[in-house]
Amino acid sequence: MRLSIVIPAFNEEKLLRSCLRSVQAALAACARPGLSAEVIVCDNNSTDATPEIARQEGAAVVFEPHNQISRARNAGARAAAGEWLLFIDADSLLRPGTLGAMLDAIAAGGCAGGGCVIEFDVMPRHVAAVVLFWNLLSRAFRWAAGSFVFCRADAFREVGGFSQDLYAAEEIGLSMALHRWARPRGLAFTVLHGVPHMSSGRKASLYSVREILGMLLRLALSPRKMLGSRDGLFMFYDRRR
Repeated sequence: MRLSIVIPAFNEEKLLRSCLRSVQAALAACARPGLSAEVIVCDNNSTDATPEIARQEGAAVVFEPHNQISRARNAGARAAAGEWLLFIDADSLLRPGTLGAMLDAIAAGGCAGGGCVIEFDVMPRHVAAVVLFWNLLSRAFRWAAGSFVFCRADAFREVGGFSQDLYAAEEIGLSMALHRWARPRGLAFTVLHGVPHMSSGRKASLYSVREILGMLLRLALSPRKMLGSRDGLFMFYDRRR
């Protein structure tokens, strides 16, 4: 099996190197016969050293000029040669246990893709409550978190990849599309929960509770308008890093 690990990155010079090294360590720990892997970083119009760091760490680099997470992930996927795709965020760390659980699910058959519950490296109480709530939703509805999504490459292409109409929550849209693709084929879309995927909790220190709650409130009141533009989604698209 060939696995393509796709990492979208916008101005991630501070955390990308650690992410890529965690990927290589996880791949080494999970080595098994017939498994090969490539790592692709999509530079999403960065103005810092993101692409240089990616190349230094041995990743292939592609470029997406339009600053949108969906487009960056799709651009990385277009360059991928793997039968399976794994999308992780540049500010996350791939654990061997998480990667191993994914590979086991793939090897067992019957799986078209899935996600994983998450945790943050820094979790104040209010953040821990949000993460707990998300993980419950993720497992109940089988929605993948954007920081860890895996699927068959043919399924990804047939459903059209991540929606480029969305500037956030595109992972939920893809999860639902993959559900629909998998069901008539007798396959499943699963959410792994044994070893949480480690994401960065930096936003809890970069943004105030007021800023975060304000964005979430506007999102709840006008989801279509908010998700269709990056203007109000400052936590994802501004240059605060």
